[in-house]
Amino acid sequence: MPVDEAIMSYIDQANIACGFHAGDPAVMKRAIALAKQAGVSVGAHPAYPDLQGFGRRSMAIAPDDIKAMIQYQVGALCGIALSQGCSVDYVKPHGALYNDLMKDDALRLAVMEAVAEIGQGKMALMIQATPQRDEIAVQAQRLALPLLFEAFADRRYTDDGYLTSRDKPGAVLSAQEAEEQVDLLISTGMVKTESGDLLPLAADTLCVHGDSPGAVEMAARFSLVLRNV
Repeated sequence: MPVDEAIMSYIDQANIACGFHAGDPAVMKRAIALAKQAGVSVGAHPAYPDLQGFGRRSMAIAPDDIKAMIQYQVGALCGIALSQGCSVDYVKPHGALYNDLMKDDALRLAVMEAVAEIGQGKMALMIQATPQRDEIAVQAQRLALPLLFEAFADRRYTDDGYLTSRDKPGAVLSAQEAEEQVDLLISTGMVKTESGDLLPLAADTLCVHGDSPGAVEMAARFSLVLRNV
């Protein structure tokens, strides 16, 4: 994304695409260099093999194949990071893979196993913060897999705690709506859902999508707000 360089000074963690939905070796190398220069933690951002759909289309793939695909992508990023004296600290699945694993127990287990095996306890899995946080944490503990629970600044939530489908109007929040959502989350630990209900969320990290309008400006504001909490 063209915002990579501008946004680095405002974030703590950079999710770097590993080639299946976006990115290529040269882009990955440059993104890691930017993150290293800014002191930003590097995360692998693997996806379904869907370049044309930017990884935002669901695919029916067997669990063993999902594991191999994730480890292939993460391994590629780890190799490029190693060559620059950097480490990959966590894995955050992208797009449809991320959304699907939240609702599919078999897929979630495959993703957890993939990260646990390649990370050997030194690499966390970043996953959506939902009301089912404790149940998911127990699943990860069985694999000795560290978790980072994530909230979203620029996406609307359903009443049951998932992300509203991008196919629906209003699923991606405007910069003003994102600011209001983050302010509410910080002050109350809750977000407002698509029906107007309040949903409690316990999160470790906050996501801003690089392709959201005003991404750099949002990251700058949220960075300032979070550092003053």
